[in-house]
Amino acid sequence: MEAAFFDLDKTVIARASMAAYGPALRRAGYLNAPMLLRAAWGQLLFRFFGADEATMDRARRTALRLAAGWEQESLQRFAREHLAEVIEPIVYDEALDLFAHHRAEGRLLVLVSASPVEIVAPLADHLGVDEFVATTPMIDSEGRYTGEVEFYAQGPEKAEAILRLAHDLDLDLSGSWAYSDSATDLPMLELVGHPVAVNPDRDLRREAEQRGWLIREFDNPVPLGDRVPIDRNWIAASALTAVIVLGAMLGIRRLRRRAPQV
Repeated sequence: MEAAFFDLDKTVIARASMAAYGPALRRAGYLNAPMLLRAAWGQLLFRFFGADEATMDRARRTALRLAAGWEQESLQRFAREHLAEVIEPIVYDEALDLFAHHRAEGRLLVLVSASPVEIVAPLADHLGVDEFVATTPMIDSEGRYTGEVEFYAQGPEKAEAILRLAHDLDLDLSGSWAYSDSATDLPMLELVGHPVAVNPDRDLRREAEQRGWLIREFDNPVPLGDRVPIDRNWIAASALTAVIVLGAMLGIRRLRRRAPQV
């Protein structure tokens, strides 16, 4: 069986997924304004100048430090509840066309991203991909992030994960495709018979031109719901639950205020 491997940020979606979640994370109290500004500046540098291994590693360590102490379950719930708001409007129409094409050709669809599994898993589910590879943070015995990483799906590690998947599923990599925007994904692109540079950064564009790889420009982000039906029942249910809990909390506070002081 052949496969089609897709990077996520700026390949399937038009922005870095963590940056896209930034405003929602701030509203929820996870991030403060200075943290958000640093993330936005880092995203700007990444967008226009690309990122080498050292830069990506520093960004990863910073994000892990920020997340230390957060509850994994709460962040998983947060990512799912905000998927439609944050990610749905920025999925590339061209990527969805490629998904449909490769499905029709009988290829396995695999999302391969350095973003955390808490973001990648729900998006992979809604996109209907067959498999995904994502960064896996370490969790302590109480279900909180430690600030360390169990598996970092970036650069050579992405390639190693793909090789393991190919071995387990008996995939033909020589007949497979891979799509990415970043030179950090050269190890992944070099594994397959059909590498494609999508919206490539400066270094990847140079490599693709020298090697004669296909280069594609995606520039049409569309609402995901226009192309892939999204089950919004869990979104409505989550919102209703939040309203009920908030109402109950407010009611309890009012009762406490009215209760006679002893």
